[in-house]
Amino acid sequence: MNILIVDDEAPARDRLRQMIGEAAEHAVVGEAGNGQQALQMAEKLRPDVVLLDIRMPGIDGIETARHISAFEDPPAVVFTTAYDEYAIQAFEANAVGYILKPVRRERLDNALRQAARLSGEKLGAVAAQTGLSGQRAHVCTRRQGELKLIAIADVLCFVADQKYVTVVHSNGEDLIDDSLKSLEAEFARLFVRIHRGVLVAINRIEALAKNVDGQLEVRLRGYGSGRPLPLVVSRRHVADVRRRLKGR
Repeated sequence: MNILIVDDEAPARDRLRQMIGEAAEHAVVGEAGNGQQALQMAEKLRPDVVLLDIRMPGIDGIETARHISAFEDPPAVVFTTAYDEYAIQAFEANAVGYILKPVRRERLDNALRQAARLSGEKLGAVAAQTGLSGQRAHVCTRRQGELKLIAIADVLCFVADQKYVTVVHSNGEDLIDDSLKSLEAEFARLFVRIHRGVLVAINRIEALAKNVDGQLEVRLRGYGSGRPLPLVVSRRHVADVRRRLKGR
């Protein structure tokens, strides 16, 4: 199998590369030192398996794996982790492959044989059970054939239009593969639904005001006049929007 190694510590990557090199049936096709590099290399190199460290600065292993699982043809993922009783219980309960650090050859061989592709739901369950955040810090999009990460902190709103969801953010707009329903569930603390097809960032709301037609609209910081979509609050969501604004 072709394997991508992801770890923020160079000695850990060196050890894995050496162990894999001793097995003629596998090949290391790349190494990454953080989650963003991992996504770019996984997209470019198309490995069969990603050996993925969990605790990394920036984008941790769980979030990286969730973005990888959304690929059209995702590689299998095996996590590497220092001993953590709760993490191990979560991996085993959800049939997620893992290797304890320091990595032993026998365990590495077994994990590679059992490597499996993971769903976003399964990874979310692991995150919740290990105490890691089940909420991503980014959403992923494609621009000119390349994967790009958009920080949730930069998102103004998510807008659904038939089969597509547009993320409107500080640097423009992009299409993403996530459904509005899944985004609402994942980011319920940060976003509020104002309409059947719109979620807005609560901390970006400046005011609620009626437009010339008497409809209630949300005014967002950074959502300028060049935006084509008026952010109208539907009647069924008015009470919830007001409640969320009071509680922020």
